[in-house]
Amino acid sequence: MSAERKVIQEQMRRVLLKDYLVRESARAGFGGLDITRTPMGTRVTLICERPGILIGHRGELIKRLTEDIHQRFQLDNPQIEVQEERQPSLNAQLMSEKLASTLERGWHFRRAGHSTVRRIMEAGARGCQVILSGKLTGERHRTERFKAGTIKYCGEAVYLWIDKGFYQARLKPGVIGVNVWIMRPTAKLPDEIVVKGVEERPKGAAEVPAIEEAPTAAPSPEPASGTAEAP
Repeated sequence: MSAERKVIQEQMRRVLLKDYLVRESARAGFGGLDITRTPMGTRVTLICERPGILIGHRGELIKRLTEDIHQRFQLDNPQIEVQEERQPSLNAQLMSEKLASTLERGWHFRRAGHSTVRRIMEAGARGCQVILSGKLTGERHRTERFKAGTIKYCGEAVYLWIDKGFYQARLKPGVIGVNVWIMRPTAKLPDEIVVKGVEERPKGAAEVPAIEEAPTAAPSPEPASGTAEAP
């Protein structure tokens, strides 16, 4: 087998594994997936909002999920590790799932989009963008964007500081794609330069030059009256 074909098969297996785990961990709130090959086997790290639902009583559900993964995808000694998401409002995958669930419950897409953006920004994100695409209001396909803060679309900042999530909302008119981009609060952009030794000033504060007051002139004496009072 050629190296190119082997790489393609490995990536296809990862995509199918992610789709399977998204379906299986929907109730627990799927927040991300990391697959790492180790000398002991394949370690699969799942990030969930409610890990107890995925683990089950005494680990029964996670053992069953491990066996299914080994049989379906032929992974070498799979080991599943479940981590809890401490900040669900800053996880793009979780927020895309919540937004899709909100749309399926009948919320108007504008109200749902603005509410999601507001929640992400209140959690401390530097920027976020929500993209809804599909049959939103009629028979034609539309795309609506909701944005706040700072978002980068290219360059190294995208790979380092942008978290992306995607999910689908299944409605009666059709399927709506939900894309959520979040710039992390710890993002440091290339154009942000800090000069050492310079005190930081609060935003909006500007130096006002002091205005020297002119010396006031002494009051002039009143002119003497031309008529004198009679003794």
